[in-house]
Amino acid sequence: MMRFADRDRRRASLSAEDEDPLAGIANLFDVSVAFIVALLIALFTLLSSADLLNPDSNVTLVRQNNDGTMDIISKQRSRIKVQRVTKDSMSGDGERLGVAYRLPGGQVVYVPEGQAPPGPTPAPKP
Repeated sequence: MMRFADRDRRRASLSAEDEDPLAGIANLFDVSVAFIVALLIALFTLLSSADLLNPDSNVTLVRQNNDGTMDIISKQRSRIKVQRVTKDSMSGDGERLGVAYRLPGGQVVYVPEGQAPPGPTPAPKP
């Protein structure tokens, strides 16, 4: 009779963790999800590209690929446009739209055709 009472006492002392050998896998899954989220946050912080997730932001990125080509990625609100820059030259008939000037500080200013160039405005003649 003592043998049966001892067996019942051992069964009562077993917890649910002792009975389920796969209980530790759930913890590993939770840890891996938290690690992935932390990596994504670190990546967005490092690249300072949190504006890509903001629906009201305008962002332009320039990326150079291994083969030397460049991509210009423009995001205007929810619209994303990718342009590939190549070394090919273009030719054809076109229309002159204006003139670009480089200021002493290095800034480039575009002036549409028919407007005065940047800089000090000349004094009117009497």
